Amino acid sequence: MITDFLIKLVPFTCEELNDILPYFEKENVKKNELLIKEGQMCSKLYFVGQGIGRSYYLTKDGKDVTQWFFGVDNFMSSVDSFFQQSPSFYYLEVLEDSVLYSITKKNMDMLLAKYQNMEKFIRLLTIETLAKFVHKLNAIQFQTAKERYTYMLAEFPDISHRVPLGHIASYLGITQETLSRIRKNH
Repeated sequence: MITDFLIKLVPFTCEELNDILPYFEKENVKKNELLIKEGQMCSKLYFVGQGIGRSYYLTKDGKDVTQWFFGVDNFMSSVDSFFQQSPSFYYLEVLEDSVLYSITKKNMDMLLAKYQNMEKFIRLLTIETLAKFVHKLNAIQFQTAKERYTYMLAEFPDISHRVPLGHIASYLGITQETLSRIRKNH
């Protein structure tokens, strides 16, 4: 899985892949496990091989707001915390029993220094991730709740059967009541 994802973006050689892949450690993670808490340093970048996760934050009044979902064949991290080694603004949580492949910051930096293709991969992954965040921001700013829901289903087709509705509503920036009405009429 991770091999397919890597070579989808960059034509790594077999030799490069044989050296890179062992740095990704397979982790079986249980449902509802927190990978990182707000204020902690994110020391790993995770690739989701199976399952689903999310990043979220808590408002001052303790409300849980989902920032992003991470499905199969996607990287999951508190990106700014991982790459800048700064405290995370977010919690990272696994929502199902999952199989993740993690790489440490130290090993990622070593691979980035060693392989030009790894640098290219991270650059292209960053551009792809940034585009997804911009699309989400645009959806929240310019689309109706129904349009945002449709957009989310295009991005995460089976999410409504796998994730609590409260997480979906907070991700979309709407109430659960509004989400229920949209789902009923969708």
